[in-house]
Amino acid sequence: MSEIGMNVVLSQSRYTMMKLNAIKLISWGLCLFVILQANSLLAQASNRVLNLFPAGTVLHANIPFAQDTLKKHLLDIYLPANTTGKIPLVVFIHGGGWLVNDKYADMGYMGNTLTAMINRGFAVASIDYRWASQAIFPAQIQDCYQALTFLCEQADKYHLDKNRIAIMGFSAGGHLASLVGLANNNKLPEFFMKGKAQKFNIKAVVDFYGPSDLTGLESSDDPKAPEAILLGAVPIERPDLAKKASPVSYVDAQDPPFLIIHGEKDKSVNNKQSKLLSGWLNSVAVKNELIIVKDAPHFGRMFDTEELKSKVLTFLENALKP
Repeated sequence: MSEIGMNVVLSQSRYTMMKLNAIKLISWGLCLFVILQANSLLAQASNRVLNLFPAGTVLHANIPFAQDTLKKHLLDIYLPANTTGKIPLVVFIHGGGWLVNDKYADMGYMGNTLTAMINRGFAVASIDYRWASQAIFPAQIQDCYQALTFLCEQADKYHLDKNRIAIMGFSAGGHLASLVGLANNNKLPEFFMKGKAQKFNIKAVVDFYGPSDLTGLESSDDPKAPEAILLGAVPIERPDLAKKASPVSYVDAQDPPFLIIHGEKDKSVNNKQSKLLSGWLNSVAVKNELIIVKDAPHFGRMFDTEELKSKVLTFLENALKP
């Protein structure tokens, strides 16, 4: 074969190899795309509250917020459709006596409020945290602050305005939401994972029936009570630990405004806990509103009425203005 013929054969061979490599790259790319799409669809399918949100809501599901593989260190981010720029963030903390439930809990009966929040341009991040049966206090507040740290560090990626943050919590989550908001400016390194301490721009707290003073709960002398399991000690026997975990311990004039909502007939957390928190906030002139919902129990759809939804949305919009 002539030299020219050899060159033609080699060129054809190289072309064939390049074509095969290109096909392989395209195939790998398609496989990766399919896997990512499948994971996204699986995450959406396993999210039992996504149907409560408006059509088109963008879900970023099961995002690890700590450098570990704990299932209790995951969060979900819900964004309005076609989000551009930076939007205010509401961090949602579930209840369950610090012992049960997950990042979907409490959302189930707050559909009207969640829909309105997304429609008004708020991002919602629902976080998990370790139960007291897995790790005693301050693990729970450490997890909340660590999730908040992650959200601030990844704010650009998810279109979040880290300078406009509100915290919303229910029952035990209300306790943690209040603690996050009130202890934010108290420089407590033990509330943060090592090397993660910082101050956040928390502009508002919405506390649904959360305990505010763990020494004042009716079960504070019961070693089997949730607050005793949380602390690893009976509150009235270790008031120092109870004080450390009580939101009222951190009230000062620099705290953000509060909207506090509690049921009139709550048999799990007496509404005196919310009245006490409101009283402490009033004593240092921190703006707050206390709403006692007539005939309402500890949780449920009575907290998602049109009237309360409007109260919550107005409060958030005023507090999180650009």
